[in-house]
Amino acid sequence: QVQLVESGGGLVQPGGSLTLSCAASGTTFSAYTLGWYRQAPGKQRELVAYITSSYKTNYVDSVKGRFTISRDNAKKTAYLQMNSLKPEDTAVYYCNIVGASSWGQGTQVTVSS
Repeated sequence: QVQLVESGGGLVQPGGSLTLSCAASGTTFSAYTLGWYRQAPGKQRELVAYITSSYKTNYVDSVKGRFTISRDNAKKTAYLQMNSLKPEDTAVYYCNIVGASSWGQGTQVTVSS
């Protein structure tokens, strides 16, 4: 079983950057496809990006070219590098195993001047 804890959120101005981290416990981290999700106020949670166990990545169109997902299996950590942030990126960001049904607390990202 893998447990995940997100960190790295905060307040940033439009055009700025943030890097989110997702620290995992458990022995099978490397076997899972990991996703970064976000949920904005009044909206459904959406899958923003995912990375497979073989390091293939995919992104939702709205973040392509701006966000980069990565993983370090030795550190049992996944990352989401977010550049050129926009106010519409404001949301609570979660990491999770793709397909899992339980969620952590997430980390708040606010993009505002």
